[in-house]
Amino acid sequence: MSQPCKVLITAPTGNVGPYAARQLLDAGVSVRALVLRGDPEIGRLPEGVEIAYGDLADLDSVDAALEGVKGVFWMWPFFSLSTETAPAVLRLIERHAQRVALVSSVGVHIGLERSDNNCHAYLEELIQDTSLEWTFLRTTGFMANALGFAPQIRDGGSLVRFPYGAAARTSVHESDLAAVGVRSLTSDGHAGEKYLVTGGEVLTQEEQVRIIGEALGRELKWEDVDAGLAREKMIETGWPPSYADGALDYFAMLTKEPEVMSDVVREVTGGPARTFGQWAEEHVQAFR
Repeated sequence: MSQPCKVLITAPTGNVGPYAARQLLDAGVSVRALVLRGDPEIGRLPEGVEIAYGDLADLDSVDAALEGVKGVFWMWPFFSLSTETAPAVLRLIERHAQRVALVSSVGVHIGLERSDNNCHAYLEELIQDTSLEWTFLRTTGFMANALGFAPQIRDGGSLVRFPYGAAARTSVHESDLAAVGVRSLTSDGHAGEKYLVTGGEVLTQEEQVRIIGEALGRELKWEDVDAGLAREKMIETGWPPSYADGALDYFAMLTKEPEVMSDVVREVTGGPARTFGQWAEEHVQAFR
């Protein structure tokens, strides 16, 4: 199978799904999106995407959404949904589809994430026991994570306060991550690959904020704050405590050693990874 006739995207209205949908459509592939009824972000999906209302916790809706599907761009909304139904969802995917691209995490790649935490490593472990042609997209942080700084920058703010400004990241543009996944679903040679998908530059969080300021045409400054205070605010905004702890511990680690980097985007897509400066220009209105 070199080209699936239809691909299902789960959790499709976040940072990556709309890019994956557009790229699949541009490649001539039919796209179906599993969307929660009432999702306010449904408008982010491009015209031409078939909407299947449902939820990864509702197996009947997943089964219906998989009808006629040969490939799955699989993202799990860990913040809002436990992985309790993941084994059953995967059995349904295996019944219908042939290929799956899983958005996973750099934490699995570097051995920081264990399978018993019911997150990305757990899903990888489940998939490897199937007959599917699978590809894992072990991504570093999304560039879109910088949108978390927007409330402090909008309306003329000039100071971003957050821990670990010296944390050095290789954040990936969501379009590049989508492109690697789309290639794995629509071309041969990617089955069984555990791709480390990163951006092509190392930037500290403080440098990211400076680049956002350049896109805005004004100077932005960074101020480190206590990690405990930041943890409280992260939890207030919906982060599960274990996720907040993991993220902050990881940022602390990246102040001592930069995040890992690869050239997978170029190797798989044939083009260079997009820069954070490009991302900032594309999203500048979110910071105004």
